[in-house]
Amino acid sequence: MLYTAHEMQKAWLSSMGTAAEANSKWLLSPSNPFSFAPTSPVIARALEVFAHAAAPRGKPAFGLDTTIVDGVTVAVTEDIIDRKPFGQLKHFKRAVSGRRDPRVLVVTPMSGHYATLLRGTVERLLPDHEVYITDWRDAKLVPASDGKFDLNDYVDYLVAFLEVLGPDTHMLAVCQPAVPAYAAVAWMSKRSHPCTPPSLTMMGGPIDTRKAPTSVNDLAMQRPYAWFEQTVIATVPAAYPGGGRKVYPGFLQLAGFMSMNLANHMKSHWEMFKHLVDGDDESAEATKTFYQEYRSVSDMTAEFYLQTIDLVFQRQALATGQFLHRGEVCDPADITGTALLAIEGERDDISGLGQTRAALEMAVNLPDDKKLYHMAEGAGHYGIFNGRKWRESIAPIFETFIRQHDKAVLTPMPLEVVVAAHVEPDVPAGLELA
Repeated sequence: MLYTAHEMQKAWLSSMGTAAEANSKWLLSPSNPFSFAPTSPVIARALEVFAHAAAPRGKPAFGLDTTIVDGVTVAVTEDIIDRKPFGQLKHFKRAVSGRRDPRVLVVTPMSGHYATLLRGTVERLLPDHEVYITDWRDAKLVPASDGKFDLNDYVDYLVAFLEVLGPDTHMLAVCQPAVPAYAAVAWMSKRSHPCTPPSLTMMGGPIDTRKAPTSVNDLAMQRPYAWFEQTVIATVPAAYPGGGRKVYPGFLQLAGFMSMNLANHMKSHWEMFKHLVDGDDESAEATKTFYQEYRSVSDMTAEFYLQTIDLVFQRQALATGQFLHRGEVCDPADITGTALLAIEGERDDISGLGQTRAALEMAVNLPDDKKLYHMAEGAGHYGIFNGRKWRESIAPIFETFIRQHDKAVLTPMPLEVVVAAHVEPDVPAGLELA
């Protein structure tokens, strides 16, 4: 019933949004005599904001068609190099040759948003790295016949992707996947797996949520496991390919995150409205772009979500030695060769200070010269992997770190093709805590 009610509401809002957009354009049209009334532009812009908020969202495109390498702009194409039921491995292939840049696997969250949430992360890395990314599927689009997907499967996927890419592939895990990525490295290290990453960077990840608990952690701890199972799990309607599958709907995840910082989101929309009324379309468009991505959500399988609640937030399984992968404990003490970089945001209200740094403390057998910690001053959760702070101060630390632990020799190359470049907008002011 929950999912069906949401679908009905979405259809209603979509039709209302379409009507609002049409009326907004009519009120601004010079051919409409009422457009010259003093109140018409204000009403039109208010309708425009409503239409933008009510519009249905699908999976966004990365739109990273070019990048700049050594001052020259080159084409970028997206290649799928491995495809599995619940996700695919995507390569942002640059039109260059003769280079051996560090190979980086960007591990994206399976937490309601698409991989495109890390568009700005990828864009910043493209000039000097071979970038690959985990592109997870919306669970409601995966047929029930394809089986289940949980944290163990997530770890399996990461190991399989690293095997496809081969040795010397660095791994960058943003937020939630810091846990399965860390577990995968521990599991691979114990086996001396040839494709164990030379470095793992974890950004704003809940490795040990007992440290500086946030409202997200408190919610997970205040409710029993059964509450989540009975309250937030829904069945996908038959209209979707994944009809009958149990999921944690993306729209519930989005509602939760919006409610955490409702005042900031309301302020952001108010500022967008004022920018539109003042004719500052550029500022308004930056906010629109952010919310087009932020509101694009996907479902995750019930078993993955519930296992995450249980192991990551309620039992802190990695930190307490309870994280099992296929029946074996993933012990951080087994990590002896993979360099670890932990990055946290000073103002992160999703993964508190110390939660990611705990990964360094837990790897007791890893030499200190293979550990690095960075706290990004003034950065909120999204600010550590998107926006100006990421581009100008955090990314250089990451780049230097992986080069220090990359075994290959980097070789520059001459370039010839020149085309236009894409620029990722900053996170709107007031939302760095979101």
